Amino acid sequence: MKKRIIALVLVLCLALTLCACGGSGDGEKQEASGNKTVVIGVYEPLSGDNGAGGKQEVLGMQYANYKFPTVEINGETYDVKLEISDNESSNDKAVSAATKLVSAGASVVLGSYGSSVAIAGSDTFADAGIPAIGVTCTNPQVTLGNDHYFRICFLDPFQGTVLANFAYDELGAQTVYCLGQLGNDYDQGLINYFSEAAKALGMTVITESFPEGNSDFNSYLTNAKNQGADVIFAPTSISYAQLIVEQAAAQGLTIPLVASDTWDSNVVMDAAQGKDLDIYVSTFYAEGGDPEFEAGIKEWINADSTNLSNNGGNDMLAAVTVMGYDAYLTALEALKAAGTTDPGEVMAVLPSVTATGITGEIKFGENGDADRNTAFIKTANTETGVWDFVTVQSVA
Repeated sequence: MKKRIIALVLVLCLALTLCACGGSGDGEKQEASGNKTVVIGVYEPLSGDNGAGGKQEVLGMQYANYKFPTVEINGETYDVKLEISDNESSNDKAVSAATKLVSAGASVVLGSYGSSVAIAGSDTFADAGIPAIGVTCTNPQVTLGNDHYFRICFLDPFQGTVLANFAYDELGAQTVYCLGQLGNDYDQGLINYFSEAAKALGMTVITESFPEGNSDFNSYLTNAKNQGADVIFAPTSISYAQLIVEQAAAQGLTIPLVASDTWDSNVVMDAAQGKDLDIYVSTFYAEGGDPEFEAGIKEWINADSTNLSNNGGNDMLAAVTVMGYDAYLTALEALKAAGTTDPGEVMAVLPSVTATGITGEIKFGENGDADRNTAFIKTANTETGVWDFVTVQSVA
C-alpha cells in the first residue's frame, strides 16, 4: 500500500513539473518576477568567417536590452529576453540555428550579419510564421518575395553604386579589380552591382573569385597590379579582409583598397595600423554622430571583459553595433504596435512600424526594406588606428 501511495505522489509531482515547464507557444513565458517574458530571437554568427562582425552586431542588441529590458504590450509590462542562436557563418548550419529560435518561442527574430546565412535561414522563419528583421544583410534577395523578412539597412544596389561613384569621382579610377569569395551571396551580389555602376561610368572591370577557406591572396593582388588596376574592390568578410590587408602591405601595394560595410571593424583596423595602405569603406554610421549614445555604450563595453573581447579588444564602435541597437528598438516598436506577442500579429504590423534610432528614422518601404539613401565613407588612419570620416555619399 505504501508503495502505491509513493508511486502516486511521484506521478503527481512529475505532472506538476511538466505543467510548469510548458510554454504558451505565442512568444511569451511567465517569469518568477511576476512579469511575462517576450522572446526576441537573435540569429547571428558568433563563430566562423563572420564571427567577429556577428559578435559586434549582437553587442548592439545586448546594450539595447540592457537599456530597455522591458516593453509595454497592450498595457502590460513584459521582460524582454534575447535568445541567441549561432549560425556559425554557415549556410549548412542555418536551418538548425533558425529552428532553435522557433523552438524558443521567438515573437520576432533579428539578423543575420551576412546575407548568405540570412537567405539560408529564411524559409525556416517563414514556415513558422515568425517575422525577421535584417540588420546589416544588404543583398536584395533577403527580402525580395519574402513577406516575413524586413530590413533596416541600405541595399547592395545602392552600396555598390555609391562605391563605384566614389572610386571614379574621388580616386580617379579607370580600371577596377573586384575580388570576392566564390559562391558567397554577399560578396558576389555586391561585386555585380559595383561592376554595373562602374561600367556605366566607363571604367574597365576585372573580376576574380577565391575559394572558401583561402588564406593566400598574393596571386590575386599581383594580378590586380599586373592588370593595371587603379582600385581593388574587395567586399569580403572580416577574416579575409585581415589577410588581404596584411599581404597587400607585405607586397608594398600602392593601389587603394575599397571595401563595403563588412570592413568597418576595429579588427580590420588593427590589421591595417602601422601599414602604408589606403583603405576606404562604406558603412551605416560614423563615430561622433551621437556622442551621448557612444559614451554610454563604450562605458558598458569596457565594464565587462566578455563584451570587450566580443568587440575585438577595445571600445572602437562599429556601425553594425549601432545597427544592432536600432534593430532591437524597431522590434520593441513592432511588439507595442501589435499589442500581443503573437508572431503573426507582429508580422502584420511591421510594414507600418516606425522607429527612431541612433542612425535615424526607420520605416519600411517596398519589399520590407528600410528607406535609406545615404552611406558614410570612412578611411583607415593607419597612423592613429582609427577610422576617419571622409564624406556622406548618396545616389542621385
